[in-house]
Amino acid sequence: MREVDVVGVRVEMPANRPIVLLRESHGDRYLPIWIGAGEATAIAFAQQGVVPPRPLTHDLLKDVLGATGNELTEVRITEVSDGVFYALLVLSSGAEVSARPSDSIALALRTGSRIVCAEDVLDEAGIEVPEEEEEEVEKFREFLDSVSPEDFESPDDDAPSDPPPGAPPA
Repeated sequence: MREVDVVGVRVEMPANRPIVLLRESHGDRYLPIWIGAGEATAIAFAQQGVVPPRPLTHDLLKDVLGATGNELTEVRITEVSDGVFYALLVLSSGAEVSARPSDSIALALRTGSRIVCAEDVLDEAGIEVPEEEEEEVEKFREFLDSVSPEDFESPDDDAPSDPPPGAPPA
């Protein structure tokens, strides 16, 4: 397992689908994962330190874990199969709970838990960015600094969303 950092979320054009971008903590590979608009907003809120007046689902789950004496010790992105990513929440009790990576990442950001990714997932779905392309990554980071969670909302957020052709769901 390799530790990864959350670079941020962005909207992939022209399909207008959000992705979360992860990067190896000690490496050159990036891992893009297509996610839903709600999860994109939850991740962006956590990264920007936005505290909603009422707990969102991921805030609620964090509170439930704390109230039951459990801690989220680690998020593991364990597998990718036919473009679908899988993750595990590893709790301090030793329990492991299957979860979507997008929800897992949103929860990890709220709890300060580390996120790790299986080497074979990075081998299959990771993208290596040569040093000369780091400037593009820096532009992406600047974009992330200027984006707000509302940018991920759409008029039909309540309608079920299908991934664009060729894009794997989270």
